[in-house]
Amino acid sequence: MGAKASNQDDAAAGLAPRQALIRAGALLVLVAVLDQITKWLMVAELTARPGIIEVTGFFNLVLTHNTGISFGIFRGSDAWVRWALVALALAIVGLLMHWLWREPRGRMALAVGLICGGAVGNVIDRIRIGAVVDFLDFHAAGWHWPAFNLADSAITLGVAVLLLDSLFRAPSGSRP
Repeated sequence: MGAKASNQDDAAAGLAPRQALIRAGALLVLVAVLDQITKWLMVAELTARPGIIEVTGFFNLVLTHNTGISFGIFRGSDAWVRWALVALALAIVGLLMHWLWREPRGRMALAVGLICGGAVGNVIDRIRIGAVVDFLDFHAAGWHWPAFNLADSAITLGVAVLLLDSLFRAPSGSRP
């Protein structure tokens, strides 16, 4: 009976810090690897067939290299900006992992793993080629969302999980 009560107390408090970091780390690696594989495949395909590949009436594949950040901010900036963005992304990854260590929960591990995996995927591009490879192009009525990639999608999903967790989290002491 004592062991069962202890397990329920652990579940109410969340994950052990090490367990949360392992989960987030595994997801980070998975997202970064999948991101790099999709970028490699798209660069190969879109270099062999330059231009826009229309997939549907609202979705294209198009090869772009973003030297800036979201929505092309800082695009074409000095070379030092590239390394500043790498340092900033890695600092954010470190801070998120530290936060997860201090507040280990299942949803937090999911969110941090997605965000950090996306950040690392984009950092690999910046280090390797000096820009982030984007290829997903959604559009409607002549309006195009800026091209993005799997890493960007993971970051967005991770942020959404964090927001939903903060909005719907049970009061302190009873969170999952």
